[in-house]
Amino acid sequence: MDFDGTRDARGTHADPVPRPAAPPGAVPGGAPPRPSGPPPVPAGPPGPRRAVRDWLNEPRPEAALGIWRYGYVAPRATKERRRLPSVTIVGLLIPLVLGLIVWSLWRRGAVPYQLVVLKLFTPQDWWWGGTTAPKTWQGVDARVVYDGLFFAALVYTMGRLGSWREIAHHFVVRRAQPGRAAIAALAALLTLTFVWPSAFPGVSWDPLPIVDPVLSLVALIAGGRDVFASLVVSYGVEALITVLVLLPFAKLGGWWPLAKARLGSRPAAAATAAASPAAPEEPSGPPAEWPELRATGQHKAAELLSSEVLTERMNDVDCVRILRAWTSAKRDGGLVGFSDTVLRRGAEAWTHPSGARDLPVRAASHDLLAAQVRLGRWVARERTPLAYSGAGAALGPATLGTSLLAVGPAGSGKTRHLVRPVAESLGLQALTARCAVVVVAAAGAPVGPDASYDVVVKLGDPESVHDLDLYADCEDPDEAAAFLAEGLVGSGDGVDVRRAATALAQLLGPYRAVHGTFPTIPVLRELLEGVPALLEPLRQDLSAGGHPVMLRELEARLRQSGGPNDPGPVLADRLALLDRPVFADFFGSGTSARPFSLRAVAHHPLRVRVDLPERGYEEASQLITRLLLAQFAAVVRGGDRRGHFACLVLDDATGALTAETVRRIQGLRAHNAGVVLALRTIGDIPEVLHGPLYGAVGCRMAFSGVTTWDGGRFAESWGTEWVETQDVAKHTVFADQPMTRAIHALRKLVTGKAVTTDAVTVRQVERERWSASELAHAVPPGHAVLSLTSVEGEHAPPLLVDLRG
Repeated sequence: MDFDGTRDARGTHADPVPRPAAPPGAVPGGAPPRPSGPPPVPAGPPGPRRAVRDWLNEPRPEAALGIWRYGYVAPRATKERRRLPSVTIVGLLIPLVLGLIVWSLWRRGAVPYQLVVLKLFTPQDWWWGGTTAPKTWQGVDARVVYDGLFFAALVYTMGRLGSWREIAHHFVVRRAQPGRAAIAALAALLTLTFVWPSAFPGVSWDPLPIVDPVLSLVALIAGGRDVFASLVVSYGVEALITVLVLLPFAKLGGWWPLAKARLGSRPAAAATAAASPAAPEEPSGPPAEWPELRATGQHKAAELLSSEVLTERMNDVDCVRILRAWTSAKRDGGLVGFSDTVLRRGAEAWTHPSGARDLPVRAASHDLLAAQVRLGRWVARERTPLAYSGAGAALGPATLGTSLLAVGPAGSGKTRHLVRPVAESLGLQALTARCAVVVVAAAGAPVGPDASYDVVVKLGDPESVHDLDLYADCEDPDEAAAFLAEGLVGSGDGVDVRRAATALAQLLGPYRAVHGTFPTIPVLRELLEGVPALLEPLRQDLSAGGHPVMLRELEARLRQSGGPNDPGPVLADRLALLDRPVFADFFGSGTSARPFSLRAVAHHPLRVRVDLPERGYEEASQLITRLLLAQFAAVVRGGDRRGHFACLVLDDATGALTAETVRRIQGLRAHNAGVVLALRTIGDIPEVLHGPLYGAVGCRMAFSGVTTWDGGRFAESWGTEWVETQDVAKHTVFADQPMTRAIHALRKLVTGKAVTTDAVTVRQVERERWSASELAHAVPPGHAVLSLTSVEGEHAPPLLVDLRG
């Protein structure tokens, strides 16, 4: 349980884990010594780093793809805030003031001809002759009913003129439940204090003319007040009045839909709980207390790890590494061995074969528990979904497994804001045995110091500790010839890759059969050029050694040599780019540097950096990059590789793509691998590959400053979406009836605007998510537009990211 069986292995083939890069002249030793204490706290983002305990206990809720989960709080659904126009506010106050004045005049009897209508529709014997004084109890009740009807008409008029419906919608209806229902309930309670003031302690004002008019109307219909001697009638009328008062507020607050939703969910939940079997209880307690270990009886190991966390002897890498070992132990039934290892080694258990427990420096924010690196912040815009607005933007193996293409001009921040953070994140995860990373960049590119990597191959630098295996520790001549042909030919040389691979295989196979190894670059170049001094002895050795199949391969190559379609001279010319004095000690030709095979990343969680030669060797750098991409796509497809994620990061993928590598990139997600490709412009690759490349990658990133031509490619790949547009046209209302015209004139006098109706036209329109012009001109500096796809098929739309946020 202590090691993975590779820590003390040595050799140049793919299976052993290479040691970290050492200074020139250093004598290779054995396994690195056990650290005497925890590594120093690396430099992080501005501000103090939080304690490991707080980091472990911080919630990481489930979130949409690409959202930084550490401490994420899902925003509550809110609607756009709107301010009431001043005309509406004035329209509310003026009718209210006028209504109070009119009601005051009515109560004092100062309104001319106030009771004419009442006497017109009531018997004359209810009134004293020539007066409006009631003579009988019917006259008294009729007057009460009359006042109530006038009050109701006055309130309705004030509501229409004052736009009460719009105001209620603004303050109540637009709110989410249960806030909407609560506000309506408070308004209903306040109204009831004016209807039944005697029912509320401390309320001493007079009631509104609502209850008395109803009681008087019932008495008039029943023929006397004796009807209220029955408690059923008395309480029934009072209940009816209360219900009629509450009905508008119930509709305003949406009480019925809320009650149905709440009451209907309970039986469904109870039925579901009764039908489903009892699920095992989740371990409770803060993660820093290691509750999963305690739940399985590993109390001593949990106590030790808790104390290591509390005393800061563990960092985030240690926590995630041990959690991964715990998951493997539960799956494989090795709980006893897990506990023994933890009790013996504590925070140093299952340390990476390099002995490193952290990176010497960090330039980005990382959350290893969620396997995420923070790139920036999703910008809150009109088209940004609510869940993304203002949240952190993050990448991880789940998205990098579909591969990522980033396009942006020089200086847009591809290396600083993307390549460096991704390389750091994958390097940290490699220390937890979850992934392997290979970073290919120009010498001096800011992708991390040498100490952050296990293997640093500095091609063209005589002080390089490691060399690059040209054949990726391959034993099959056909496989070696296939990716070597991809690297040598490219996409613009006019040579068929399959014919080139066949020509190489016809030379590599016979040479390996005789010499037991593949040829170096100078030898392979001479073989391709058809030098008789090499081919004739090779032919004789094959004949004498009993290799008829390889002899037939070589003779076929000799027959094709010198023909018009012979790819040999072109391949030899391409190899001449690597057969230079600066590369004399590389690609297997030297003896001082230790050869590194890219096949090792398929078997071990390695951190590898390949430095390309400096200026003056651009074509050679593109050839090497193309060869590494072809090798990577070939080695990760092996059936004997481990389950960790493997990623190749190309800081400059100019000239590195061919039709075959693009096809293989699309299949990397099935092999738990991915690539990150950074380009200055999409024109750096042949135009015939543009469409297949955008279709092969699942994540696309357009940096600020892209041209409209590059933006057009992104716009095509992101496609269109259906959006809803709303057009509002105001039409003046022309009334035909005199009363209606009078009301409209009064409303215009009060509100200051004519009475209109809104003609709303709602349409579904198909529009581009991002147009080429927007990508070229509307993306601010330090920003990028990023779309994501996970290996499970989840999508995140192209959204604007503030890379400095």
